[in-house]
Amino acid sequence: MKNKRKDKESIMNSKELLQYTQDLTLLFVEDHKELRESTTEILQNFFKNVESIDNGLDALQLYKSEKQPFDIILSDIQMPKMNGVELIEKIYEINPEQTVIILSAHDTSNYLLPLINLGIEHFLKKPIDYQALLKVLFNASKKLTTTEALQNKSKEIHLSKDVVFNKKSRLLHNQNENIYLTKYELIFLELLLLNEKAKIYSNEEIVEYFASLSEKIDPQNIRKLVSKLRKKLPEGSLESIYGVGYRVIPTS
Repeated sequence: MKNKRKDKESIMNSKELLQYTQDLTLLFVEDHKELRESTTEILQNFFKNVESIDNGLDALQLYKSEKQPFDIILSDIQMPKMNGVELIEKIYEINPEQTVIILSAHDTSNYLLPLINLGIEHFLKKPIDYQALLKVLFNASKKLTTTEALQNKSKEIHLSKDVVFNKKSRLLHNQNENIYLTKYELIFLELLLLNEKAKIYSNEEIVEYFASLSEKIDPQNIRKLVSKLRKKLPEGSLESIYGVGYRVIPTS
């Protein structure tokens, strides 16, 4: 009876973990082939993408080659070519915010103190207790997902109750439907939303902003750009101040 209850709890924990990990990526660095393959198989059930590498040097090269950093790094300490301490030091030089979980058969201060000082998320001792590993991954993934959600929310600018512009994704959407913007419309809208206090931008400032992005706009065409963009924004949100310039007024 107790075993059945334990299995049920494990399944529930796995489902709870999946809701935070399903959109995340993980880099697993472990030189022991059998452990690497079996653990990777488990991790692939939860994460959107799992890359496994058998040494620190190749792991670092892969990390550098990725356009987007891995959300989580799970790494051994003792490995060929480059050990885990050196690997994490190099990765933190690239991305100080990287989430790192360390696996090791060693728990001496010679190994742990440098990693703790670097700011690793957690340390797990080998042999791996997979329930403990899932719990650590749950906590790290939940923290990552919650933080990202808060950051995305802070990047959102409401132009009306339903129309929102996300500075991070550079998308304008009405409820769940994206509103298509041309390249120049997007640049112009981003300029108008640079200042939260609805700053008025003159034609000269608009031309200078486009030039700073290696784009050219004729002052005579700004009015046309405003007219086209106004049709895609909530009524009254894009204002023209005669003889002065333009501004967008977000909702409070």
